[in-house]
Amino acid sequence: MKCVNPQVPETANSLFAVEVVQRLRTAHFESLWAGGCVRDLVMGNSPEDYDVATSATPNEVRELFGHRHTLSVGAAFGVIVVLDRRGGADPVEVATFRTDATYSDGRRPDSVTFSTAQEDAQRRDFTINGMFFDPLSGKIIDYVEGQVDIHRGVVRAIGLADARIAEDKLRMLRAVRFAARFGFELESQTRDAIQRHSASLAVVSGERIAIEVQKTLQTSAVAWAVDTWASTGLLQCIVPELAWAEAREPALQMLEASVHCGLDWRARMAALLLSSLDASRLDAALHTLKARLKWSSNDFHAIQFALRSQHVLEEADERPWSQVQPLLIQADIGVSLELLAARSQSETELQAIVRWLHERLEWPREHLDPPPLLTGADLIGLGLSPGPTFRTALAEARALQLDGKLLDKADALAWLNM
Repeated sequence: MKCVNPQVPETANSLFAVEVVQRLRTAHFESLWAGGCVRDLVMGNSPEDYDVATSATPNEVRELFGHRHTLSVGAAFGVIVVLDRRGGADPVEVATFRTDATYSDGRRPDSVTFSTAQEDAQRRDFTINGMFFDPLSGKIIDYVEGQVDIHRGVVRAIGLADARIAEDKLRMLRAVRFAARFGFELESQTRDAIQRHSASLAVVSGERIAIEVQKTLQTSAVAWAVDTWASTGLLQCIVPELAWAEAREPALQMLEASVHCGLDWRARMAALLLSSLDASRLDAALHTLKARLKWSSNDFHAIQFALRSQHVLEEADERPWSQVQPLLIQADIGVSLELLAARSQSETELQAIVRWLHERLEWPREHLDPPPLLTGADLIGLGLSPGPTFRTALAEARALQLDGKLLDKADALAWLNM
């Protein structure tokens, strides 16, 4: 066990998390910060949230903080959420030190036994996430050599990697994500265990897989992560449609380029698919992925739009403005342009197009998307009834307006009466 003194940033969240520990200590319970917040402090990063581990049982935690200021979201597993009475800080999860029984569903323990801090550390996933911190004394409590592995830059399972993965199959994806996020390597035995068990990822729900995939695609080591998914067999469970052997080099090149073009995971997913699948297979693969990973309709349409818009955007300076402008005013145009920018890293002729498009996106809104010269009310006023011809006339008038062939309403009405 090794102790160091990290610097704790003074924020509303950290102050509340200290208060939670203090109240538990005053009531004579052991209490420490645990998990990811400790890892972040050791690495010199500011934690986003704070978790507390304690010797108090869930009922004792609720009695101490009051039922009105706690939520019993995981009491069966020893977890109670404590709310800030003042409302200025995020809730803090307080978990009782525990050991876990078997994991029949590969996700949650069948039962738990309340235990000690040292025993609790042994049931956690990776050494970098298995440390505790005493915010009152400023000391790290490290039973699993998490600090050593942070210094070495490795993600290593606590104890037997096969056992940790058997408990929760999602830990395979989490291992890759943590390594990608921090620029670490996978410890060899942990990596070997992932490769042995990768096929069992199929038992994990699509929603849980999707969250890990999205977070991983947002890291700066996205190319390494996807290649690691492939080499360990995880990619076959995530996107089995890809023929990775043939697509590996162009896909990695595209993903590397995407790091310099934005952080939207949807653009990076589109880049992976575009570089790995024939155009004729893209749409079918997209629909399959939506079903498998339970994408929201918004995310699905953003990826689909990014892929479908490329053939117009890449020729934008040569096409009529009426074909380009409708794309630029779409909510998901940023995803499309990130994908185009990633492509431009190897297709250098696209770089001027990317600049051209961004220049137009800087136009004032009334210039980029001027009000239509003709509206449905105008057509109804002329005695036309809504229907296919009605919609066609409005669409043609809008295209002529955008292309500068109709300059004002008088022009538009004259054109309509031709």
